[in-house]
Amino acid sequence: MINKVCPTVAQAVADIPDGATVMVGGFGASGSPIELLHALIDQGAKNLTVINNNTGNGEVGLAALIANGQVSKMICSFPRSSQSRVFPKFYKEGKIALDLVPQGTLAERIRAAGAGMPAFYTPTTVGTVLAEGKEQREFEGRTYVLERWLKADYALIKCETADPLGNLTYNKTARNFSPLMCMAATTTIVQTRRLVERGEINPEHVVTPGIFVDRVVEVSEPVHEDILIAEGRRYP
Repeated sequence: MINKVCPTVAQAVADIPDGATVMVGGFGASGSPIELLHALIDQGAKNLTVINNNTGNGEVGLAALIANGQVSKMICSFPRSSQSRVFPKFYKEGKIALDLVPQGTLAERIRAAGAGMPAFYTPTTVGTVLAEGKEQREFEGRTYVLERWLKADYALIKCETADPLGNLTYNKTARNFSPLMCMAATTTIVQTRRLVERGEINPEHVVTPGIFVDRVVEVSEPVHEDILIAEGRRYP
């Protein structure tokens, strides 16, 4: 019988190599897989391209991964927020590259990869610098920009409940980009607050089917980014 359970977060991320493209679930602090990110810091993979809605906050989680010099490029919608400390400094110093993508376009590029669609047209960036160098076409009198799918080698995801087959449910809006990222990555690694037996999740409640998940590790008491920041914590 298939069993995708990993005993530790360290083992779950152990094979992520230098130069990998990694999607990270979460919308700010909501749904951010802090334990997996900290395990990746301990693992030490370098020159990573990270795809996320933002660039991390404080000096924990994704921000800590950047601060540790492991990320060479960010693909995101919000490179700066009220708690951003690391990325703005690194970007101004030329230590990290940025690919800025409007939020809806980011979600659709990820979804397109999961659906096997190499590209699509959108009017979102028409007339802006983000459209420069991209193919444009007119449909019914309106101009559209061609955007390519966005794939990843790995996805790091946080969920509420999982079973050994990799079926997932999420905690309300903490799901955000996570179901799309699970579909768009070659290898999906999930930390779950609660690991249950096969059959305990009502099939009608499954948000991400196990076919899109490769590894599950239970983190029964996950830390929350906002709390760590409020406490002045940093990692490592």
